[in-house]
Amino acid sequence: MRAATTATFCLALSAFVGFSAYEAAESPGSQIFGKTLVSGPRDERVVALTYDDGPNPPYTNDIIAVLRAERVRATFFVVGQAVQTYPAIVRREVRDGNAIGNHTWAHEHLVLDDPHSLRETLQRTDRAIYGATGTHTRIMRPPYGGRDWLVLDEVRKLGYTPVMWSVPLANDWEYPPANVIAQRVLRYVSDGSIIVLHDGNRGIVCAHARVSPHVCDRSADVEATRLIVRALKREGYRFVTIPELLERGSAEATHTDARVSE
Repeated sequence: MRAATTATFCLALSAFVGFSAYEAAESPGSQIFGKTLVSGPRDERVVALTYDDGPNPPYTNDIIAVLRAERVRATFFVVGQAVQTYPAIVRREVRDGNAIGNHTWAHEHLVLDDPHSLRETLQRTDRAIYGATGTHTRIMRPPYGGRDWLVLDEVRKLGYTPVMWSVPLANDWEYPPANVIAQRVLRYVSDGSIIVLHDGNRGIVCAHARVSPHVCDRSADVEATRLIVRALKREGYRFVTIPELLERGSAEATHTDARVSE
């Protein structure tokens, strides 16, 4: 009996240690699998506001309108199948001076892909982005933050800089109120921070999918954008795109409590 109890304890302990190691490796600030962009310079009052999982009307359009009204620019990590459906929105993002990043074709977890599938999802998305905007992007963000050595190796072979984040995620996919999203973000912002919000839900094209409209509702992110931008402006921050942040220089690991993305 004692032997069985000891064995069970050892298995549980091994599982806990293994899971903890995985969590540490997958943390957005981790550089175990290779260098990624986590934040910008820590001695400059700039932040990069980024959005994942769109385009997703009308919410992406509304976020673009807020950014334009506030005279700031952001970076949109887009999902290829949504770009193909809503190319005009992506054109508008670029026309307003925002940057575009690759977020795969269908929001796949790249660690589960073989090299061929990984290349295909990024290249197919790049073709959709180019078809919509006439430009190629050289930045990408892995869905869920999922990466390993093989993923990052293939990403770099394709000429991409992988972009993570430094501000812990606001769990906006759980539909909290806008003020809660803003508070969760603002408490962690510092010089060079990369912020993640979501203008879509894993690239789901709600016009075609049999899902409740609530699934794609990002109205809280629209208002949270306004709250975050105005609060950070009052604190003297300037907003830059990820390509602009790369030009200014980058820092590696930051907040170790930053959570994995939706």
